[in-house]
Amino acid sequence: MANIREVAALAGVSISSVSNVLNGRVDQMRSETRARIEQAIGELNYQPNRIIAQPKKRQPRIFGLLVPSIVNPSFAALAHEVELAARKQHYRMLLGSAGRREEEEAEFIEDLFSQGVRGLIVAASDLRKTHFARAAEQGMVIINYDNRQAWNFSDLPGLYDSISMDNAEAGRIAAAHLLERGCRNIVFATEASLTPGRSLKIDGFQTVLRQHQMESRGQVVEEKAAGGYGDSEMSELGYALAARILRLSPRPDGVVAVNDALGIGLIAGLRDAGAAVPEEISVIGIDNVPLSRMTRPAMSSVMAPLGDIASLMVERLLQRIADPRTPPEEFLFTPSLEARQSVREAGP
Repeated sequence: MANIREVAALAGVSISSVSNVLNGRVDQMRSETRARIEQAIGELNYQPNRIIAQPKKRQPRIFGLLVPSIVNPSFAALAHEVELAARKQHYRMLLGSAGRREEEEAEFIEDLFSQGVRGLIVAASDLRKTHFARAAEQGMVIINYDNRQAWNFSDLPGLYDSISMDNAEAGRIAAAHLLERGCRNIVFATEASLTPGRSLKIDGFQTVLRQHQMESRGQVVEEKAAGGYGDSEMSELGYALAARILRLSPRPDGVVAVNDALGIGLIAGLRDAGAAVPEEISVIGIDNVPLSRMTRPAMSSVMAPLGDIASLMVERLLQRIADPRTPPEEFLFTPSLEARQSVREAGP
């Protein structure tokens, strides 16, 4: 039996366009596009599940969470906190992992619509993509997490809440901590594909160096992932970056990792290369995932109040579902430092 994806492929359109035809949302669709879709439906003898496709009289107590990767412990920690917040509101969370790939993101949204779900938290993806804007226009309430300043918030009025840790402040805190502990040649280690969150962390790192007139002593050291933005490869990238960092001249004595997963791999790579952490080189991560306490030495990290962020996201989501007239807002949370043993003690 044919499915909606096969219909979309035959017609040369998106899954959302097929869904629009099936549900009578064709006011803004060109007549030739509609005709192609209807022809593909006929050729494939596609029979949608009308029980699912029909609007439900009662909206399910479910919302979606879309993340780039559940392998990355930062997103796994986010999913855990959001799920806890959902349970307190007697809701359930549907988790989607799409690797920032547009087609898979669009398919996840379509699946939510087909089940009558009208709420979605999107983590670290570009909300300017067409399928997100279209979903919002069709009634999906969307919360934008950890993508602040990907665009001017006023560019997308009335569509999304924006909720994030202050990533620039996280970069500043991490760099300042290394300098306060006596590090003088520090680098920022990251995956090469910049996202708004990563860029803001680098901006904060470089701001501290400028304030101390040390721009020449700070570098951004990056490694390209095998696929996408490296969301599923961060620990491996950190391990690979260790050898490159140790070859730099002058040799760095401190590293800010873009996130804890990369920092965990970096510490392992430095250890295997014979470099002592923190005696020779200090390492600090960002996110403070539980695994950061398990490294040897335990890794210092800059942390967001993730529980508070998750609670607010769920609260705003349900508030805007209940009252679509509620205007979207921006919320920015201040991170804090969790100092452990991967950064050396300050000298006398």
